[in-house]
Amino acid sequence: MPPTSINRREAIVKMALLMGGTMVGPRLLHGAWDADAPVAANGVVAADLALLDEIGETIIPATDVPGAKAVHIGAFIAMMVRDCYETTEQEVFRKGVSDLAQSYRSKHGHDFVGAPVAERTDFLNALDREQQLNTTMKKDGESPHYLKIMKELTVLGYFSSEIGATQALRFIEVPGSFNGSAPYKKGDRAWAV
Repeated sequence: MPPTSINRREAIVKMALLMGGTMVGPRLLHGAWDADAPVAANGVVAADLALLDEIGETIIPATDVPGAKAVHIGAFIAMMVRDCYETTEQEVFRKGVSDLAQSYRSKHGHDFVGAPVAERTDFLNALDREQQLNTTMKKDGESPHYLKIMKELTVLGYFSSEIGATQALRFIEVPGSFNGSAPYKKGDRAWAV
C-alpha cells in the first residue's frame, strides 16, 4: 500500500495526542481550528493576524522551504493564546502585541508589516535580549514575556504543520526500526516524529 500524505489538521491532532493533550485545548484535539475562520469577535483583528504572521516569518523565515507565514502562524498563535492560556497571560500577550507595533512604529517611523527583513530581525533580537533579561528577574507566578509566548507558539505551530513536518523536517509516516547509526550527511534535515 502506498504511503498516504498527512494534512495540517491531522498533524496537529497527532501532535496534541502525543503531548498528552495537557498543553493544548479541547478545540485543537477536536480539529476545530480553521485558519480562515473569522476571529475578530475574540479580540484579534486582521491587522493583528498580519502582524503575528510577519513576526512568525521573521522568527522562521522562508528559505528553500516556506516559512511561518505560509502556515498562517498568526491564526494559530491567536487560537492557542485564546484557548490555552490563562486570562492574565492573554492580557499580557494582547498588550505586548500592541506595544510591539507601537514601539516599532516609534523607532522606525513605519509599521512592522512590510518593513525590511534585516530591520525586523534586529528589532526582534533586541526585544528578545530584553525578554531574556526580564525572564531571569521574573518572580514566581508572573506571566511570561509576550515575545517568549510568540516564539514558543511559532515553533510549535510551524513544526506541527504539514509544511514544517514534511518539508522543513524529514518525515516518514510509519517509521521502521530504530537505527542509532543512521547515515548522516552534512545538511540533512532532522527527522519529524
